[in-house]
Amino acid sequence: MLGMILKSPRTPLVAEVCDDPEPGPGEVRLRVRACGVCRTDLHVVDGDLPPRRAGGIIPGHEIVGVVEAVGPGVAGVAVGARRGVPWLGSTCGTCRYCREGQENLCDDPGFTGWTRHGGYADTVIARADFCFPLPEALSDVAAAPLLCAGLIGFRSWRMACAGRPVAALGLYGFGAAAHLLAQLAIHEGQRVHAFTRPGDGPAQALARELGCAWAGDAGEAPPEPLDAAIIFAPVGDLVPAALAAVRKGGTVVCGGIHMSDIPQFPYRLLWEERRLVSVANLTRQDAVDYLPRAAAAGVRAHVTTYPLAEANAALDDLRTGRLTGAAVLVP
Repeated sequence: MLGMILKSPRTPLVAEVCDDPEPGPGEVRLRVRACGVCRTDLHVVDGDLPPRRAGGIIPGHEIVGVVEAVGPGVAGVAVGARRGVPWLGSTCGTCRYCREGQENLCDDPGFTGWTRHGGYADTVIARADFCFPLPEALSDVAAAPLLCAGLIGFRSWRMACAGRPVAALGLYGFGAAAHLLAQLAIHEGQRVHAFTRPGDGPAQALARELGCAWAGDAGEAPPEPLDAAIIFAPVGDLVPAALAAVRKGGTVVCGGIHMSDIPQFPYRLLWEERRLVSVANLTRQDAVDYLPRAAAAGVRAHVTTYPLAEANAALDDLRTGRLTGAAVLVP
């Protein structure tokens, strides 16, 4: 097994070779075919999310692989099956949130690439009941970004649209999650407005190419009031801007696991029944609902591929904003 290991935060990943791990009860071993590079991986590497595993961690939680070994007690998963592995790697199954269908809020969760070794490797161990079949229409590289960027975008979108019609949707931070969600939202008949870093011409060009009604800098006002906005960029300063952009009764969803502090803002931006909510993680049902829907809508990731050994370069391209769309490591 070859893995790219984070020994300590804010240091480069180190390539290490070891024997292939054996799956335990309820687990499978997958040969990794592709692994997306997510902003949450960057939060792990840069120490925004504190270390949770002694001895280092292999990041990566947008994993596409083929089952090559099955542990005791696993039923219904055959050797040779293609599966996707997401951020949520395990739950306790017994806490209040698990019992009430909110496993994304589990009191004792496991996370792929943070508490469990992830997919910046050629081999990964995963719980069989947290792996998903993937639509045949999606290639390994195309499917990988859907397993977090796609899923968290989908969950954020459903929250943004809950209980009220959304015709005009704003997406703040037009990276992996936003460019995937934009395609689904446009397919559903919504007018999508893309907000990017100031002067990010490539991201704005991609937004227009995908069919967005408008693309501009995050500090600009959109050409029409928004019914809802989703913030994917981890920038707290965008919260007041998004609240100012949505209409009365509109919703602003914060879609990231980490965000810089939200600055003080006047109550009038929240008044008139605007809502500010966050999204935490995802559920297995999100994947069951999203993956076929995304395939049917023709959602496709704009992907830059990197060899596994160049994981540090991929992370740096994401960190500095040189990347447009999504990055995928290919062992």
